Amino acid sequence: MSYKILAINPGSTSTKISLYEDEMGVFTKKLEHPLEVIEKFDNVEDQLHMRKDLVMAFLKEKDFDIKELSAVVARGGMLPPVKPGAYVINELMIDRVENRPVMEHASNLAAPIAYEIAKQAGIPSYIYDSVMSDELPDIARISGMPDIPRTSSSHVLNTRAMAIKAAKERGKKYEDMNIIVAHLGGGISINVHEKGRIVDLVSDDEGPFSPERAGRVPCRELINLCYSGKYDKKTMQRKLRGNGGLRAYLNTIDAREVQNMIEDGNEKARLIYEAMAYQIAKGIGELATVLEGNIDLIILTGGIAYSEILTDWIVKRVKFIAPVEVLAGENEMEALAFGALRVLRGEEEAREYTEAVDLKKNN
Repeated sequence: MSYKILAINPGSTSTKISLYEDEMGVFTKKLEHPLEVIEKFDNVEDQLHMRKDLVMAFLKEKDFDIKELSAVVARGGMLPPVKPGAYVINELMIDRVENRPVMEHASNLAAPIAYEIAKQAGIPSYIYDSVMSDELPDIARISGMPDIPRTSSSHVLNTRAMAIKAAKERGKKYEDMNIIVAHLGGGISINVHEKGRIVDLVSDDEGPFSPERAGRVPCRELINLCYSGKYDKKTMQRKLRGNGGLRAYLNTIDAREVQNMIEDGNEKARLIYEAMAYQIAKGIGELATVLEGNIDLIILTGGIAYSEILTDWIVKRVKFIAPVEVLAGENEMEALAFGALRVLRGEEEAREYTEAVDLKKNN
Protein backbone atom coordinates (compact mmCIF):
# COMPACT_ATOMS: atom_id res chain seq x y z
CA MET A 1 0.00 0.00 0.00
CA SER A 2 1.25 3.47 -0.90
CA TYR A 3 1.02 6.42 1.52
CA LYS A 4 0.90 10.13 0.68
CA ILE A 5 2.09 12.42 3.45
CA LEU A 6 2.06 16.21 3.67
CA ALA A 7 4.81 17.65 5.89
CA ILE A 8 4.54 21.19 7.32
CA ASN A 9 7.40 23.17 8.84
CA PRO A 10 6.83 26.87 9.69
CA GLY A 11 9.81 29.19 10.14
CA SER A 12 9.94 32.81 11.21
CA THR A 13 9.39 34.24 7.70
CA SER A 14 8.36 31.18 5.69
CA THR A 15 6.31 27.99 5.79
CA LYS A 16 7.87 25.00 4.09
CA ILE A 17 5.63 22.18 2.86
CA SER A 18 6.54 18.87 1.22
CA LEU A 19 4.51 16.06 -0.29
CA TYR A 20 5.94 12.56 -0.07
CA GLU A 21 4.65 9.33 -1.56
CA ASP A 22 6.23 6.71 0.66
CA GLU A 23 9.98 7.60 0.65
CA MET A 24 9.80 9.59 -2.57
CA GLY A 25 9.56 13.37 -2.49
CA VAL A 26 6.88 14.62 -4.89
CA PHE A 27 7.34 18.35 -4.33
CA THR A 28 8.65 20.85 -1.78
CA LYS A 29 7.69 24.51 -1.60
CA LYS A 30 8.94 27.29 0.65
CA LEU A 31 6.10 29.77 1.03
CA GLU A 32 7.70 33.13 1.85
CA HIS A 33 6.17 35.61 4.29
CA PRO A 34 7.69 39.07 3.73
CA LEU A 35 8.64 41.00 6.84
CA GLU A 36 6.07 43.69 6.07
CA VAL A 37 3.35 41.01 6.19
CA ILE A 38 4.64 39.39 9.39
CA GLU A 39 4.85 42.76 11.15
CA LYS A 40 1.10 43.29 10.67
CA PHE A 41 0.44 40.59 13.28
CA ASP A 42 0.72 41.27 17.01
CA ASN A 43 1.99 37.76 17.74
CA VAL A 44 2.87 34.48 16.05
CA GLU A 45 -0.47 32.80 16.86
CA ASP A 46 -2.34 35.43 14.85
CA GLN A 47 -0.54 34.26 11.69
CA LEU A 48 -2.30 30.88 11.69
CA HIS A 49 -5.03 31.51 9.11
CA MET A 50 -2.75 33.51 6.82
CA ARG A 51 -0.26 30.66 6.68
CA LYS A 52 -2.86 27.91 6.39
CA ASP A 53 -4.60 29.75 3.54
CA LEU A 54 -1.28 30.03 1.67
CA VAL A 55 -0.69 26.29 2.08
CA MET A 56 -4.16 25.46 0.77
CA ALA A 57 -3.80 27.93 -2.12
CA PHE A 58 -0.53 26.32 -3.18
CA LEU A 59 -2.03 22.82 -3.05
CA LYS A 60 -4.90 24.08 -5.20
CA GLU A 61 -2.39 25.59 -7.62
CA LYS A 62 -0.71 22.16 -7.83
CA ASP A 63 -4.17 20.68 -8.48
CA PHE A 64 -3.68 18.39 -5.49
CA ASP A 65 -6.73 17.12 -3.59
CA ILE A 66 -6.07 16.73 0.14
CA LYS A 67 -8.44 13.73 0.11
CA GLU A 68 -5.55 11.84 -1.50
CA LEU A 69 -3.46 12.23 1.67
CA SER A 70 -2.88 9.45 4.17
CA ALA A 71 -1.65 11.78 6.93
CA VAL A 72 -0.35 15.25 7.69
CA VAL A 73 2.78 15.62 9.83
CA ALA A 74 4.04 18.81 11.46
CA ARG A 75 7.06 20.14 13.23
CA GLY A 76 6.57 19.94 16.98
CA GLY A 77 5.99 23.29 18.67
CA MET A 78 7.04 24.71 22.04
CA LEU A 79 5.30 22.18 24.26
CA PRO A 80 6.34 21.16 27.75
CA PRO A 81 8.93 18.35 27.57
CA VAL A 82 7.76 15.38 25.50
CA LYS A 83 9.32 12.13 24.29
CA PRO A 84 10.94 11.90 20.85
CA GLY A 85 8.97 10.31 18.03
CA ALA A 86 5.36 10.75 16.95
CA TYR A 87 2.41 12.26 18.81
CA VAL A 88 -1.17 12.37 17.56
CA ILE A 89 -2.26 15.99 17.32
CA ASN A 90 -5.27 16.46 19.57
CA GLU A 91 -7.30 19.34 21.00
CA LEU A 92 -5.18 19.44 24.16
CA MET A 93 -2.01 19.95 22.12
CA ILE A 94 -3.67 22.65 20.01
CA ASP A 95 -4.80 24.48 23.14
CA ARG A 96 -1.30 24.32 24.59
CA VAL A 97 0.61 25.67 21.57
CA GLU A 98 -2.01 28.32 20.79
CA ASN A 99 -2.74 29.61 24.29
CA ARG A 100 0.03 28.45 26.64
CA PRO A 101 3.20 27.71 24.68
CA VAL A 102 6.47 27.40 26.58
CA MET A 103 7.67 30.26 24.38
CA GLU A 104 6.43 32.12 21.29
CA HIS A 105 7.85 30.50 18.16
CA ALA A 106 6.75 29.94 14.56
CA SER A 107 6.81 26.16 15.12
CA ASN A 108 3.73 26.57 17.36
CA LEU A 109 1.71 27.09 14.17
CA ALA A 110 2.64 23.72 12.66
CA ALA A 111 0.29 21.49 14.65
CA PRO A 112 -2.78 23.76 14.24
CA ILE A 113 -2.25 24.01 10.47
CA ALA A 114 -1.78 20.25 10.16
CA TYR A 115 -4.76 19.54 12.41
CA GLU A 116 -7.14 21.72 10.39
CA ILE A 117 -6.04 20.26 7.05
CA ALA A 118 -6.22 16.68 8.35
CA LYS A 119 -9.65 17.27 9.91
CA GLN A 120 -10.91 18.58 6.57
CA ALA A 121 -9.49 15.53 4.79
CA GLY A 122 -10.64 13.03 7.43
CA ILE A 123 -7.14 11.67 8.11
CA PRO A 124 -4.75 11.55 11.11
CA SER A 125 -2.23 14.27 11.90
CA TYR A 126 0.99 14.02 13.90
CA ILE A 127 3.93 15.97 15.17
CA TYR A 128 7.29 14.25 15.04
CA ASP A 129 10.49 14.74 17.08
CA SER A 130 9.54 17.99 18.77
CA VAL A 131 12.34 20.44 19.52
CA MET A 132 11.25 20.04 23.16
CA SER A 133 11.88 16.27 23.19
CA ASP A 134 13.46 15.43 26.52
CA GLU A 135 15.07 12.20 27.73
CA LEU A 136 17.84 13.68 29.87
CA PRO A 137 18.85 11.77 33.00
CA ASP A 138 18.85 13.71 36.27
CA ILE A 139 22.61 14.21 36.30
CA ALA A 140 22.47 16.06 32.97
CA ARG A 141 19.94 18.58 34.32
CA ILE A 142 22.26 20.05 36.96
CA SER A 143 23.61 23.42 35.87
CA GLY A 144 25.34 24.84 38.93
CA MET A 145 22.41 27.16 39.75
CA PRO A 146 19.33 25.44 41.26
CA ASP A 147 17.00 28.08 39.80
CA ILE A 148 18.33 27.48 36.25
CA PRO A 149 18.18 23.73 35.54
CA ARG A 150 19.49 22.52 32.19
CA THR A 151 16.72 21.59 29.75
CA SER A 152 16.73 19.52 26.60
CA SER A 153 16.64 21.82 23.57
CA SER A 154 18.40 20.88 20.36
CA HIS A 155 17.74 20.18 16.69
CA VAL A 156 16.13 16.84 17.53
CA LEU A 157 14.26 16.37 14.25
CA ASN A 158 17.26 16.44 11.93
CA THR A 159 19.85 14.95 14.29
CA ARG A 160 17.73 11.95 15.24
CA ALA A 161 16.75 11.34 11.60
CA MET A 162 20.40 11.36 10.52
CA ALA A 163 21.38 9.01 13.36
CA ILE A 164 18.61 6.58 12.35
CA LYS A 165 19.68 6.84 8.70
CA ALA A 166 23.38 6.31 9.42
CA ALA A 167 22.67 3.27 11.59
CA LYS A 168 20.44 1.75 8.90
CA GLU A 169 23.12 2.29 6.24
CA ARG A 170 25.51 0.29 8.43
CA GLY A 171 23.05 -2.56 8.80
CA LYS A 172 22.45 -1.69 12.45
CA LYS A 173 19.61 -0.39 14.57
CA TYR A 174 19.65 3.15 15.94
CA GLU A 175 19.04 1.59 19.35
CA ASP A 176 22.30 -0.39 19.10
CA MET A 177 24.69 2.54 18.51
CA ASN A 178 26.24 5.46 20.40
CA ILE A 179 26.30 8.50 18.12
CA ILE A 180 27.20 12.18 18.49
CA VAL A 181 25.38 14.43 16.01
CA ALA A 182 26.23 18.10 15.39
CA HIS A 183 23.59 20.16 13.59
CA LEU A 184 25.28 23.06 11.83
CA GLY A 185 22.76 25.69 10.75
CA GLY A 186 21.67 29.22 11.65
CA GLY A 187 21.84 27.82 15.18
CA ILE A 188 24.25 25.06 16.16
CA SER A 189 23.46 22.30 18.64
CA ILE A 190 25.13 18.97 19.37
CA ASN A 191 23.63 15.93 21.04
CA VAL A 192 24.73 12.45 22.06
CA HIS A 193 22.54 9.42 21.37
CA GLU A 194 23.08 6.44 23.63
CA LYS A 195 21.38 3.32 22.32
CA GLY A 196 18.42 5.25 20.89
CA ARG A 197 18.12 7.97 23.56
CA ILE A 198 19.40 11.55 23.54
CA VAL A 199 21.06 11.57 26.96
CA ASP A 200 22.86 14.93 26.81
CA LEU A 201 23.44 17.89 24.54
CA VAL A 202 25.17 21.18 23.95
CA SER A 203 22.36 23.61 23.13
CA ASP A 204 22.66 26.64 20.88
CA ASP A 205 23.17 28.93 23.87
CA GLU A 206 25.69 26.87 25.81
CA GLY A 207 28.15 25.87 23.10
CA PRO A 208 29.53 26.99 19.73
CA PHE A 209 28.62 30.34 18.21
CA SER A 210 26.84 30.07 14.87
CA PRO A 211 26.02 32.32 11.90
CA GLU A 212 23.59 34.39 13.99
CA ARG A 213 23.85 33.21 17.61
CA ALA A 214 26.51 34.03 20.18
CA GLY A 215 26.55 30.61 21.86
CA ARG A 216 28.37 30.26 25.18
CA VAL A 217 29.78 33.58 26.36
CA PRO A 218 31.54 34.56 29.64
CA CYS A 219 28.70 34.95 32.17
CA ARG A 220 30.25 37.64 34.37
CA GLU A 221 30.94 39.90 31.40
CA LEU A 222 27.44 39.21 30.05
CA ILE A 223 25.92 40.35 33.37
CA ASN A 224 28.07 43.48 33.33
CA LEU A 225 26.89 44.27 29.79
CA CYS A 226 23.24 43.73 30.75
CA TYR A 227 23.56 46.24 33.61
CA SER A 228 25.79 48.71 31.78
CA GLY A 229 22.84 50.90 30.84
CA LYS A 230 23.84 50.78 27.17
CA TYR A 231 21.27 48.23 26.03
CA ASP A 232 17.68 47.27 26.78
CA LYS A 233 16.52 43.67 27.23
CA LYS A 234 15.39 43.24 23.63
CA THR A 235 18.72 44.46 22.27
CA MET A 236 20.64 42.10 24.55
CA GLN A 237 18.45 39.20 23.46
CA ARG A 238 19.22 40.06 19.83
CA LYS A 239 22.93 40.19 20.63
CA LEU A 240 22.68 36.58 21.77
CA ARG A 241 20.19 35.34 19.15
CA GLY A 242 19.98 37.04 15.78
CA ASN A 243 22.90 39.45 15.86
CA GLY A 244 25.60 37.23 17.38
CA GLY A 245 28.14 34.86 15.87
CA LEU A 246 29.29 35.39 12.29
CA ARG A 247 26.93 38.34 11.88
CA ALA A 248 28.52 40.17 14.82
CA TYR A 249 32.09 39.55 13.65
CA LEU A 250 31.72 39.62 9.85
CA ASN A 251 28.32 41.22 9.17
CA THR A 252 26.96 38.17 7.33
CA ILE A 253 25.16 34.94 8.20
CA ASP A 254 26.02 33.30 4.87
CA ALA A 255 28.83 30.76 5.19
CA ARG A 256 29.42 31.00 1.44
CA GLU A 257 30.20 34.70 1.79
CA VAL A 258 32.64 33.92 4.59
CA GLN A 259 34.39 31.35 2.41
CA ASN A 260 34.66 33.93 -0.38
CA MET A 261 36.25 36.34 2.10
CA ILE A 262 38.76 33.68 3.09
CA GLU A 263 39.57 32.91 -0.55
CA ASP A 264 40.16 36.64 -1.08
CA GLY A 265 42.76 36.59 1.69
CA ASN A 266 40.67 38.00 4.56
CA GLU A 267 42.57 36.74 7.62
CA LYS A 268 39.93 37.93 10.10
CA ALA A 269 37.28 35.89 8.29
CA ARG A 270 39.54 32.83 8.37
CA LEU A 271 40.17 33.24 12.11
CA ILE A 272 36.47 33.63 12.98
CA TYR A 273 35.33 30.77 10.74
CA GLU A 274 38.01 28.44 12.09
CA ALA A 275 37.08 29.51 15.64
CA MET A 276 33.52 28.35 14.95
CA ALA A 277 34.86 24.95 13.81
CA TYR A 278 37.12 24.87 16.87
CA GLN A 279 34.16 25.43 19.20
CA ILE A 280 32.06 22.79 17.43
CA ALA A 281 34.89 20.29 17.87
CA LYS A 282 35.13 21.22 21.57
CA GLY A 283 31.40 20.54 21.95
CA ILE A 284 31.75 17.13 20.34
CA GLY A 285 34.68 16.33 22.63
CA GLU A 286 32.67 17.47 25.65
CA LEU A 287 29.83 15.07 24.84
CA ALA A 288 32.21 12.16 24.18
CA THR A 289 32.99 12.18 27.91
CA VAL A 290 29.32 11.50 28.71
CA LEU A 291 29.70 7.95 27.36
CA GLU A 292 33.31 7.62 28.53
CA GLY A 293 34.56 7.83 24.96
CA ASN A 294 32.46 4.86 23.84
CA ILE A 295 31.30 6.51 20.61
CA ASP A 296 30.58 4.54 17.42
CA LEU A 297 30.07 7.46 15.05
CA ILE A 298 30.13 11.26 14.78
CA ILE A 299 27.74 12.91 12.30
CA LEU A 300 27.98 16.46 10.95
CA THR A 301 24.69 17.62 9.46
CA GLY A 302 22.72 20.81 8.71
CA GLY A 303 23.07 23.36 5.95
CA ILE A 304 26.56 24.56 6.85
CA ALA A 305 27.86 20.99 6.70
CA TYR A 306 28.09 21.62 2.94
CA SER A 307 31.09 23.82 3.76
CA GLU A 308 34.06 21.49 3.26
CA ILE A 309 36.60 23.86 4.77
CA LEU A 310 34.54 23.97 7.99
CA THR A 311 33.90 20.23 8.20
CA ASP A 312 37.55 19.47 7.41
CA TRP A 313 38.63 21.62 10.37
CA ILE A 314 36.16 19.81 12.63
CA VAL A 315 37.06 16.32 11.42
CA LYS A 316 40.76 17.00 11.98
CA ARG A 317 40.08 17.67 15.66
CA VAL A 318 37.56 14.92 16.47
CA LYS A 319 38.47 11.95 14.26
CA PHE A 320 40.46 10.42 17.13
CA ILE A 321 37.17 9.94 19.01
CA ALA A 322 35.25 8.00 16.33
CA PRO A 323 34.71 7.85 12.55
CA VAL A 324 33.06 11.01 11.19
CA GLU A 325 30.35 11.11 8.53
CA VAL A 326 29.10 14.29 6.87
CA LEU A 327 25.38 14.18 6.03
CA ALA A 328 24.87 17.76 4.87
CA GLY A 329 21.50 19.45 4.63
CA GLU A 330 18.62 20.35 6.90
CA ASN A 331 16.70 17.17 5.97
CA GLU A 332 13.80 18.21 8.19
CA MET A 333 11.02 17.64 5.67
CA GLU A 334 12.28 14.14 4.92
CA ALA A 335 12.62 13.48 8.65
CA LEU A 336 9.00 14.51 9.27
CA ALA A 337 7.62 12.48 6.37
CA PHE A 338 9.67 9.36 7.12
CA GLY A 339 8.64 9.51 10.78
CA ALA A 340 4.95 9.61 9.85
CA LEU A 341 5.52 6.85 7.29
CA ARG A 342 6.94 4.56 9.98
CA VAL A 343 3.79 5.19 12.05
CA LEU A 344 1.48 4.44 9.12
CA ARG A 345 3.38 1.23 8.38
CA GLY A 346 3.13 0.12 11.99
CA GLU A 347 6.89 0.31 12.56
CA GLU A 348 6.43 2.96 15.28
CA GLU A 349 3.53 3.81 17.56
CA ALA A 350 2.29 7.39 17.90
CA ARG A 351 1.76 8.60 21.47
CA GLU A 352 -1.33 10.46 22.64
CA TYR A 353 -0.45 13.93 23.93
CA THR A 354 -1.37 14.55 27.56
CA GLU A 355 -0.27 17.19 30.05
CA ALA A 356 0.98 14.80 32.72
CA VAL A 357 3.91 17.16 33.35
CA ASP A 358 4.71 19.91 35.82
CA LEU A 359 2.99 22.78 34.02
CA LYS A 360 3.97 25.28 36.70
CA LYS A 361 7.63 24.51 36.04
CA ASN A 362 7.16 24.91 32.29
CA ASN A 363 5.08 28.09 32.26
